[in-house]
Amino acid sequence: MKRNVGDLDAYLRLTLGLTLLGYGIIKKAKLPIILGSMKITEGILRWCPMSELMDISTTEDYIE
Repeated sequence: MKRNVGDLDAYLRLTLGLTLLGYGIIKKAKLPIILGSMKITEGILRWCPMSELMDISTTEDYIE
C-alpha cells in the first residue's frame, strides 16, 4: 500500500471526516458517520482506494 495522499490533502480529509462524524453523531444518521469514518481513516493512513484506482497521487514525491 503506497501512500497517495499528500499532507494538505490528509489534513483536509481529517477535517472533513471529523466534521461529518460529529454531524452524524448529533443527528444520529448512519451515512455521515460512515463517510466521516472513511475520510478519517484515509487521512491517517495517507492512502485512498479511489485515488489508487484512478492512479492519482497528491504526494510531493509523485513523478509520472
